[in-house]
Amino acid sequence: MKLKKYLVRALHRLQKGPGYTYKELLVWYCDNTNTHGPKRIIKEGPKKKLMWFFLTLLFASLVFWQWGILINTYLSYNVTSSLSIGFKTMKFPAVTICNANPFKYSEVKPLLRELDRLIEAALERILQPAPGNSSESVSPPLDLELWNQIPLVLIDEHDKDNPIILDIFETNQTAGGNRTATGSKTKEKKYKLAVKLCSHQGSDNCTYRNFTSAAQAVTEWYILQSTSILSKVPLHDRIRMGYQAEDMILACLYGAEPCNYKNFTQIYHPDHGNCYIFNWGMDEEALNSSNPGAEFGLKLILDISQQDYIPYLSSAAGARLMLHQQKSFPFLKDQGIYAMAGTETSIGVLVDELERMGYPYSDCTMNGSDVPVRNLYSQYNTSYSIQACLRSCFQNHMVEICGCGHYMFPLPEGVNYCNNEDNPGWAYCYSSLRSSIKQRQICIDSCKETCNDTQYKMTISMADWPSEASEDWIFHILSYERDMSTNVTLDRNGIIKLNIYFQEYNYRTISESAATTIVWLLSSLGGQFGFWMGGSVLCLIEFGEIIIDSLWITIIHVISWCKGLKQRRARARYPDAPPTVSELVEAHTNLGFQHETTGAAARPQALPPEPGTPPPNYDSLRVQPLGSLGPDSDAD
Repeated sequence: MKLKKYLVRALHRLQKGPGYTYKELLVWYCDNTNTHGPKRIIKEGPKKKLMWFFLTLLFASLVFWQWGILINTYLSYNVTSSLSIGFKTMKFPAVTICNANPFKYSEVKPLLRELDRLIEAALERILQPAPGNSSESVSPPLDLELWNQIPLVLIDEHDKDNPIILDIFETNQTAGGNRTATGSKTKEKKYKLAVKLCSHQGSDNCTYRNFTSAAQAVTEWYILQSTSILSKVPLHDRIRMGYQAEDMILACLYGAEPCNYKNFTQIYHPDHGNCYIFNWGMDEEALNSSNPGAEFGLKLILDISQQDYIPYLSSAAGARLMLHQQKSFPFLKDQGIYAMAGTETSIGVLVDELERMGYPYSDCTMNGSDVPVRNLYSQYNTSYSIQACLRSCFQNHMVEICGCGHYMFPLPEGVNYCNNEDNPGWAYCYSSLRSSIKQRQICIDSCKETCNDTQYKMTISMADWPSEASEDWIFHILSYERDMSTNVTLDRNGIIKLNIYFQEYNYRTISESAATTIVWLLSSLGGQFGFWMGGSVLCLIEFGEIIIDSLWITIIHVISWCKGLKQRRARARYPDAPPTVSELVEAHTNLGFQHETTGAAARPQALPPEPGTPPPNYDSLRVQPLGSLGPDSDAD
């Protein structure tokens, strides 16, 4: 009862006037709100009431519909890109230079001798097939065990349902039924060259990598076989077999300051062997460019020693170079460019700085710490990049599925590189994994772009260098400086001149900003509410007030219902009604009259009270007035 009174008082304090029913509360709200429409519903006649009711309902629906669109637009977290141009002294980029050929053929030839003999014999049978040609006619005999690990085959696909497969070093090979292909038939029909990859040697679980050109097939086959051989060579031996800095970098000039090969940092790159990085910033502070223009950039003269190239591994000749940020790993296969021998290549550089917004506007990362892929390139102490993440993801899957790592990527701890002896089916596993769309999608979903990135836009121009008039004295001087010999040991096929410089100090910053902000959202919501309903924030507070009042009324009704339910349960437990006060008084009077008529003899003799006993209290038996009794009385 006290709780009900408190709630009633609280309701009065909150409402300041409305009644206790929902209808009265709604009428009070419509009469006092500042929102247009509800007042007309209660003050107009019946027809206008109906019209204003539908208009208010329609415009309220439009408001909520527009609000939904605005909130959904805000939660989509769209961004806008802005371009700004600045001018400042900039850090010169890190420049990575490699030879297109990873190893000197004179150094690696003992390891690849059997492989070269196999491919030479295979090319001879492909280009000049004749009956009776076989591996037995070659002296000394070929290592067909090495060949059979990853063989090259000829495929006749004129009959798609029954293709003919011919092993190059077998005189007869039956495939697809009763048809037989011999070496002499290659003159009559055009065969496709393919690399045969099996899960293990002698297995029927094989796949064929077809090529439209035999040149592509030979190069791919040689790379797979040489990868297996070189993966067993220790790293220090591979570095020794590559091109050394003092032999490759003949001259260096940065701005007006001379430099040499000691100003470059050497790293081993699986694709290109020994690579050398200028201004990497690992051990020293990055160099600033004093002025734009070719005279203030980096000038190099390189010797690529093309005569010592591996004939079947590197079909392109030149230097591979890349411009990148300091302390980042160079991925030359993806982002590098070639500089051609016998030319002077000038590279003008422009800088673009990219600034992306992080979560929730884009799924980019600041340093790769929130990427679920273990970065295998962290052993180089380089910064995170999406290329490093994608390659690390592929190598991790390679180790997990194939049981070994690919030679072209860094190894996790405790894992060995794949080779034909220890992992006979590695090439089949690698080929399946590389062509798997699911695997690529997993890595793409796992890796993230960096939020801040610097890109170098290059303008490349070339000219013949040295000219015919000056090549004689230039080659004499360079030969003497490198070999201390008066004889010319250099030629146009091995010499490259590079000029790398900033075209201008203007740099572009492409930054992202939020297309919708909380200020935009609030102003848009208020604009729609004001346009359709003529409301404001105070109208929303009024609407919140009526909701609170409705809750109070609901609580009072619930309490009353619970109390009534309790009383109904009590009446059900005691079906007979309790005696009233008048019935109790009448019963007491009748009992006293009966005692008086029985006589004194029948009444027992009262004993005298014991000494020290207080007299009885008859006030407790006094009958109270009828008006003082009731369910709310405080009787003792």
